Amino acid sequence: MCGTQKGGTTSLHAHFVEHPELSAPQKKELHFFDNESVDWIRPDYAPLHASFSTAPGHGLRYDITPIYMFWPASLERIASYNPNARLIFLFRDPLERAWSHWSMEWARKAETLPFTEAIRQGRSRLEGIPINAPAWRVFSYLERGLYGAQVERALSLFPREQLLFLRSEDLRDQHTETLDRIARFLRITRFPDTGMKTENARPAIDYPSWATAADRALVAEFVNEDLRNFAKLTGLDTDHWPCMAQIRA
Repeated sequence: MCGTQKGGTTSLHAHFVEHPELSAPQKKELHFFDNESVDWIRPDYAPLHASFSTAPGHGLRYDITPIYMFWPASLERIASYNPNARLIFLFRDPLERAWSHWSMEWARKAETLPFTEAIRQGRSRLEGIPINAPAWRVFSYLERGLYGAQVERALSLFPREQLLFLRSEDLRDQHTETLDRIARFLRITRFPDTGMKTENARPAIDYPSWATAADRALVAEFVNEDLRNFAKLTGLDTDHWPCMAQIRA
């Protein structure tokens, strides 16, 4: 599961840990393929393998690290490790995703700027630094929403049949059907019927106001061309996404 961050991967993880044919890692997000301390010329995969049970019959191993679809070279590293890997992507409206991302960083106190400033002046924090610098993990509110470019990279590395593209709302609104689709994609039996999972609730935080009309317009303009390309590449219907509504306005 390669992303997107704030796209529903925590909910999906709750289903994965219940499936008897899937082997869960020791923690949800392994962050192995985005680890810049690894020698990627001669990678040692032992730490990755140690994250899973070595007992026989433990099923298909998986890693749910949402940054993989965005982080430079992560998908290339996955392809080098296992060119037969099957990758699942959950996508969320870029505006909603950016706001949720910012809210998380604000709650963590990693972000000190209100949303309206973070997506404007705050982007200067990413200027002139390598694209794998730590700041990109925190402040990439807009850039992570450029799904088209990320999908193009995935398609250049893996056959289309090894990639599954879903919308976050599919897991919410067509819950059983979406889980069945994932099961078929992974070639496993159906997921246990244990009801819909929800993202972990965060404690009440005194957030500044929700995105303004100008904020919404800025995000929509930023992703406009890329979002149209994304829809063509994946075949996903994004017409109801707030960003598309803003683009049409």
